[in-house]
Amino acid sequence: DFCLSRGLGDVYKRQVYYNGGVDNVVERNTEEGYNIGLKYQCVEFVKRYYYEYYKHKMPDSYGHAKSFFDKAVPDGEINKQRNLIQYSNPSSAKPKKGDLLVMSGSLLNRYGHVAIISNVLEDQVEIIQQNAGPFTATRELFELTQLPDGNWKMEHNRIIGFLRK
Repeated sequence: DFCLSRGLGDVYKRQVYYNGGVDNVVERNTEEGYNIGLKYQCVEFVKRYYYEYYKHKMPDSYGHAKSFFDKAVPDGEINKQRNLIQYSNPSSAKPKKGDLLVMSGSLLNRYGHVAIISNVLEDQVEIIQQNAGPFTATRELFELTQLPDGNWKMEHNRIIGFLRK
């Protein structure tokens, strides 16, 4: 289960699933004609969360996890495909709870990965993720460092950035 407090006792609680390999496709999840994503891939999890929690519909409702980050968008500017503010890693902004963390593809997962930042401490970021693989936990911690130039860096070679409502 995934819980995230909205404040004043209001809690968002939903299931986190694992559906097998990155190429495993069960069916498409839609809500009121809006494409949430392929059950139960990582993209479906973060889009389901943003749709239910923020009532947010992304203008471009398709794409793999790595396509959530647009390399042409400068740090702190709006990513029009997702209608979210985009930050690079490292960034002048410190990540916040509720942000979407975006990872590049890898040898074993060419689609990339996307997760929700569930907690931010002074020197760590915790994410909650769906379908991260058979050997990866639903929650994961990454070191967070403030660089000498003042920018914030999440320490993982595949983290390319994060998006914020």
